[in-house]
Amino acid sequence: MTEKKLLLGDEAIALGALHAGLSGVYAYPGTPSTEITEYIQGHPLTRERGIHSRWCSNEKTAMEAALGMSYAGKRALVCMKHVGLNVCADAFVNSAITGVNGGLAVLVADDPSMHSSQNEQDSRFYGKFAMIPIFEPSNQQECYDVLEEAFATSEKLRLPVLIRLVTRLAHSRASVSVDHPVMEANALNPDSGKHWVLLPAIARKNYVGLLGKQPDMEQMAEQSKYSRLETLDGKGLGVIACGIAYNYVKETEPEGVSAILKLNQYPLPKAQVEQLAAMSDRILVVEDGQPFVEENLRALLGKDYKVSGRLTGDLPRTGELTPDNVAKALGKTVSTPFEAIDDVVGRPPALCQGCGHRDVYTALNEVAAEFEGARIFGDIGCYTLGALPPFQSIASCVDMGASITMAKGAADAGVFPAIAVIGDSTFTHSGMTGLLDAINDKSNITVVISDNLTTAMTGGQDSAGTNKFEAICLGLGVEPEHVRVVVPLAKNMPEITRTIREEIAYNGVSVIIPRRECVQTLGRKLRKQKAQKK
Repeated sequence: MTEKKLLLGDEAIALGALHAGLSGVYAYPGTPSTEITEYIQGHPLTRERGIHSRWCSNEKTAMEAALGMSYAGKRALVCMKHVGLNVCADAFVNSAITGVNGGLAVLVADDPSMHSSQNEQDSRFYGKFAMIPIFEPSNQQECYDVLEEAFATSEKLRLPVLIRLVTRLAHSRASVSVDHPVMEANALNPDSGKHWVLLPAIARKNYVGLLGKQPDMEQMAEQSKYSRLETLDGKGLGVIACGIAYNYVKETEPEGVSAILKLNQYPLPKAQVEQLAAMSDRILVVEDGQPFVEENLRALLGKDYKVSGRLTGDLPRTGELTPDNVAKALGKTVSTPFEAIDDVVGRPPALCQGCGHRDVYTALNEVAAEFEGARIFGDIGCYTLGALPPFQSIASCVDMGASITMAKGAADAGVFPAIAVIGDSTFTHSGMTGLLDAINDKSNITVVISDNLTTAMTGGQDSAGTNKFEAICLGLGVEPEHVRVVVPLAKNMPEITRTIREEIAYNGVSVIIPRRECVQTLGRKLRKQKAQKK
């Protein structure tokens, strides 16, 4: 019996994985992928089957743990946002060389237009680089359906597969038909093959095997039930529409188009592309992200065949696609284009009222003003908003954990004082190794671990190091007298500023831990407690 559910793209991915016999999801929270793991955590099937769903310290540990579950013969899902794929790239690329046992799906949610990210990178390039199959669903129904296909493909080829979403699909809702029987999890069956040991002699042999699987991958892409060539009545222009972009093309009701190749699985289906090229005198590539297919098409069809898209300026080089800019690229006039209303007051993001990070920046700004060359290096989290008014405190924000190592490098160059501000979850994600470098080098830096007892930026998930930060810092080698804990409240400002001054004066590595629970998670906790008493 078919059941209809109204699901986010993220939720459809999660439910599809559960129904496909998932044994574990491994992830670090990152918008726009966070809701996948949260949905699995809250689903009854997770409790019933004991499906692993605890958050990981970072994407690298998540990828490696999922690979371990695959080794044991179980189906595993790894979830992350696109920059998280940079963090786990070592394990991700090497997993194509080891191969897999149980099905392994790597879900990456890209963020065109950088709604909550540092860049617009396109994860399809990583999939091509690793030479593994890529799925790119175009709607929520395909998000649900693709998981069973992805796991089956992974087990057939004995390779990990990449599933790519974009923000607009991950965070929009649609009706999804759920009619697949819920599969049982794979039986425990560890793989004892030597291919897991990437000594050079074995890796070279595995690499030859990976190359040998490429024709099979191409054939599967040609025969994919998600991709298809739709012949139309027009002549001249052919269109390749990738993933969610297919919806934008169809919404424009294109005229004069010879055919549309709906593309949702990679490697590029060369036969279908060549068929489209034969019935068209030029091709427009519509893809949300970077010109992945457009670049591949130029190599496939040659320099004399006209290919247009983002590289040619027919579509914007940056940002998300919209029905408007797709319609323009198809030669249609947009009668009522979307425009921002001029007289609406802007609402830039800001730290919550009552947030402990506010008191941290207030204290840091007061002390930093006493030093002509002071620099405060920031990191990824809610506290990145310290770059904006009214604080305007931080000098950098590059990637997870970079605050500590950038402060170290600046101190090495002679900057004083060099101060790093990092959140609790980010510290355990990528900050600990940078702190160890600073300790080993006896760097003259002050590290502020602003601890709000949660991963607040992505909605309040568990933070891996809660109640462990003093022990971690001491274990890494920070001198006990220079690991200081303060409570970031306005009434404690004299103590906080005094502590910062004292640790700046120390010629070595100091760690200050301002600790106060996030006002949002505290509010939810109190409301839940109040409701339970009624």
